[in-house]
Amino acid sequence: MHGLCATLMLAAALAACGSARAADSELVLGQTMPYSGPASALSAVGKVQTRYFQMINDRGGINGHKVKLISLDDGYSPPKAVEQTRRLIENDEAVAIFGSMGTAQNAAVQKYLNAKKIPQLFVFAASERFADPKTSPYTISGMTLFSTEAAIYARLVAEHTPGARVAVLYQNDDYGREYRRSFKTELARLDPKAEIVAASPYEVTSPTVDSQVVALASTNANVFLNASTGKFTSQAIRKAGELGWRAQQFLPIGSNFVPTILKPAGLDNAKGAISATPTKSVGDPEWANDPAYLEWLAS
Repeated sequence: MHGLCATLMLAAALAACGSARAADSELVLGQTMPYSGPASALSAVGKVQTRYFQMINDRGGINGHKVKLISLDDGYSPPKAVEQTRRLIENDEAVAIFGSMGTAQNAAVQKYLNAKKIPQLFVFAASERFADPKTSPYTISGMTLFSTEAAIYARLVAEHTPGARVAVLYQNDDYGREYRRSFKTELARLDPKAEIVAASPYEVTSPTVDSQVVALASTNANVFLNASTGKFTSQAIRKAGELGWRAQQFLPIGSNFVPTILKPAGLDNAKGAISATPTKSVGDPEWANDPAYLEWLAS
């Protein structure tokens, strides 16, 4: 997260909230994160964001305000996300919810937050429902939309692997279904000869996706759209490697963290996978001499 982004976000929170709480010297923000559960590998996001705001405070805050980010565990469970979000607003008096993770989790609290005119800022999920100001004026997406990202990957497949045979692993919720649908629509438009030969869903409560990957690999597809998250991404990459299935793999933004997802999967198994990121990834040699990255490491 860049300083300008944080400054704009906090300015929006102060302007939109309009309550006495925002006039206090300390600005309280809240978020929920999967510190436990099937997506706990992604919880590093919340830890880094908490440290970032501490750095801002150490430098005097923003416009005289110290920022307190309360980051609570929702276990990647929508009911728990609702419970924790209500606690943040009604007990902790957060003026905004910032960067909570998960499509189903954010969707579960979206109506509540908009009804109370509480900003739901930089949602760490990319469904189009979080970029609909007419319906939800207090919600702002913080990521490239699933539909946009999936369409970009479909274009790459159409350009570089014409007539592709595609296998899809997807999370059986709004995230996975929207991602699959957008990819399929764009691929069909660009390359009618390409075919999705198999698509296997999984539930976030499942212990493993090994059986789904075995079934997908048996199709001999030459493209693997791995629309999963957390431990399931690691499992899918590792299993594909064990099976010797070397299809061109695509990973969504948020499913490509090196320390917590790719390393557990085996970096050799992840070689050649295509993904995208809006951030500077820890351990990526591209940023080895980047001043801002080095400053973060030293903080």
